[in-house]
Amino acid sequence: MDELAPGVFRAKEFKRRFHATYEEIFDAAVSGSIDRLRHGWYATPNSDAAVVSAVRAGGVLSCVSALKHHGVWVAPGYDDVHVRKSRYAEEVGIRCCHAFGRVPPTPHAVDSLAVAFACAARCMTEEHWIAAVDSALNLGMTSVSRLEAAWQNTPVWVSTMLAKCDGRSQSGTESIARLRLRALNFRVQTQVSIPTVGKVDLLVGRLIIECDSEGHHGPRDQRRNDYRRDRKALIGRWLCIRVDYQDILYNWPTILADIRMITSTDLHRRRRV
Repeated sequence: MDELAPGVFRAKEFKRRFHATYEEIFDAAVSGSIDRLRHGWYATPNSDAAVVSAVRAGGVLSCVSALKHHGVWVAPGYDDVHVRKSRYAEEVGIRCCHAFGRVPPTPHAVDSLAVAFACAARCMTEEHWIAAVDSALNLGMTSVSRLEAAWQNTPVWVSTMLAKCDGRSQSGTESIARLRLRALNFRVQTQVSIPTVGKVDLLVGRLIIECDSEGHHGPRDQRRNDYRRDRKALIGRWLCIRVDYQDILYNWPTILADIRMITSTDLHRRRRV
């Protein structure tokens, strides 16, 4: 067991993955080469701290914490370690989450996407949950049908949220802006392809709304392409506004007021070619 990849495993999985005997696992834990988190669970060096914390507390990493671990976009504000407890959980100092429907076992240190989303539906706001599902769909991590199959009997309130998901969304901020505008009865189209401009995030009439993500200020070529697209949009008599991560998450009333100012005067409807 000289080279151990970072990870947290049950003893049986540890034995299979690293071709070790139970005696070797015990000796490694005694020597400090690996960390015994609780009965039957071990962590190799440099394992994810959140996963270690969850298992040590008597559960598994789940809910929004598992979504982050899997690489799903999660809105800010969910900083606690979210744990789905086993019967051995020590609830002091941890946030225990519960999935809707049937309670699945805890065979792995990190819950699957389906179980994590089932827990997160209770912990996240509706728009944040939908944005997270959008992210997973867009990244090809799952599909609506796979989620529903895993859940089996999906509650009506979850199905209602799921119907609002759109895997075409390119960022969490785009998802949130779409949801907020549609909730106010704006007719929003997503990822529309416009000649000479290309695909745009959101379209309300002829108003293009580009939602820049948190790390948007990227390579110079990307910025130059954005400028080119804005010029082509103007030449084509499209209106275009750009809103960034901070605008959507923390300055939305001002952004909404600007959009309403444009749409209330019907500027977004007058397009003569």
